Amino acid sequence: MPAIVDCAAVPVRALLFDFNGTLSDDEHVQCQIYRRLFEEQGRPLSAEQYYAELAGLSDLEIVERWLGPRHPATEQVLADRIRLFQETVSDGSSVGPYVREAVRAAVGRVALAVVSGASRSEVESVLRAAGLEVFDAVVAMEDVSRGKPDPEGYQRALELLAVEPGDAVAFEDTEVGVASAKAAGVYTVGVLGTMGSDRLAAADELVERVDVALVERLLG
Repeated sequence: MPAIVDCAAVPVRALLFDFNGTLSDDEHVQCQIYRRLFEEQGRPLSAEQYYAELAGLSDLEIVERWLGPRHPATEQVLADRIRLFQETVSDGSSVGPYVREAVRAAVGRVALAVVSGASRSEVESVLRAAGLEVFDAVVAMEDVSRGKPDPEGYQRALELLAVEPGDAVAFEDTEVGVASAKAAGVYTVGVLGTMGSDRLAAADELVERVDVALVERLLG
């Protein structure tokens, strides 16, 4: 397991949060929706296959990897996925109390951003319902040409916040998310749950959850 590093010696100026599975405890919801939609397209997906091959990728890449590039149903599947997701978590309940408190503890102290492979509409709708319209930047699927594990999303967030990679901390729950943040040069906290410690071993440290105590330690 990666060693816990004392970040107090490093001036953290920004916290960067993945959305699905990190801010929003919803990977199981994502899995169920994709299984339903892919079944309708005649390409069944098991839960094991979702977590082994697709979790953490952008919505577009998930659909293209499973149905194939330029599949005629791609746009409809993406639209249906967003609709079903919002119907399921539109009340903000997927954002747990520990995460809400952690984000609020950082407001006004450092810059905050979401870096996600999900659509902007679903990210912002869930944050709004959860009472967390406090982020200085949201980088979503529409804002990048290459999804995770490419570092483009994190690079874009750092640019928007005017923060250097060495002054930021990222929170990620998947292997490709950790790879994306690390490739951007950002200190990365792997959040266990979606994947085990073996899949998140490239992170700088691993935690059971994002909470106030973690934020206080990272901000020193």
